[in-house]
Amino acid sequence: MSLFRSARFLLLPALALVAACGGQEPSMRAGGVPVAAVLVRESGPGTAELRTGQLAAARSGFESVVRGNPERMDALNDLAVAYHLEGHSEAARQLLDEVVIRGTPREQQAALVNLADLYAGDGFLPAAQAHLEAARAIDGGRAEPAWALALLADARGDAAAGRLASEALRLDADGGARRLLVFASPEERAHFEALLAEAVGDRPLADARWRELRAGRVPSLAQVAQRHLGE
Repeated sequence: MSLFRSARFLLLPALALVAACGGQEPSMRAGGVPVAAVLVRESGPGTAELRTGQLAAARSGFESVVRGNPERMDALNDLAVAYHLEGHSEAARQLLDEVVIRGTPREQQAALVNLADLYAGDGFLPAAQAHLEAARAIDGGRAEPAWALALLADARGDAAAGRLASEALRLDADGGARRLLVFASPEERAHFEALLAEAVGDRPLADARWRELRAGRVPSLAQVAQRHLGE
């Protein structure tokens, strides 16, 4: 089969994998650090449902778009995000690989960020870093890879995290990139909001989010929060 196979041939095994696994809770391996997922579309079937946590409905909406037009790499990326949030990482990875092969630069960039999120959650931090650098190289003017790089750097204890967050904020002055970010848990969102608050100079809000994160269910992020609070 050609490397540039149609998405219809990849969607079928991905759907079969989801059906076989049934509903799953997202999990993260020891040493993993969640980053963020990125949508391509701000609206359309599945998008609103994804943002309100209706994952099955979101998946159905995205699947309907892809079934109607298997060449829609934007919908394929967003479907992969829904799969990831449902805990179907391998199905998500299959779809994202297809988007990297066949998507537009914007779609490829989003897929690379999403693959980085999968790698980071599995604890493969160098691979996650490499994917984010590749995403940024496609278009250094978009803020989504910069936000993800800031989150990954902070989770790793890299002093560059603050600078990266400030750079992401500069690129995301209108908040458009922030509207495309998706977080798998309240802890991941709290981490992002803490970094954002620090970037805009709102120390009280940042401290409140760090304390929330310290009491959360994700050990790696609780350690990050502990470091920021200096306690």
